[in-house]
Amino acid sequence: QVQLVESGGGLVQPGGSLRLSCVASGSIFSINAMGWYRQAPGKQREVVEGITGGANTNYADSVKGRFTISRDNAKNTVYLQMNSLKREDTAVYYCNKRMSTRRGGPFDVYWGQGTQVTVSS
Repeated sequence: QVQLVESGGGLVQPGGSLRLSCVASGSIFSINAMGWYRQAPGKQREVVEGITGGANTNYADSVKGRFTISRDNAKNTVYLQMNSLKREDTAVYYCNKRMSTRRGGPFDVYWGQGTQVTVSS
């Protein structure tokens, strides 16, 4: 079984910072792309940032210059550093990872359970 666990969410004032983490555990052979998504109340889930196996990154326009994604392959972990947070960043943040559980096996996408980020004064 593979499990993704996010952490680092919470309540922060506008202009503040948070760092989210997502650790993958279980029977993991290889991790390719990783990403962060978010879903605000009443809205569809949207991509925030992604990072490929080659460490190429892509960002949503709304977070460019404020959020930074990074990965630690040795720890099977992806991070999301969020700076200059705005009220509109309030959402449940989910990580996903494209992983293979065995040599030569398929790469499937796995999701975490989500962590709440609330930006409010």
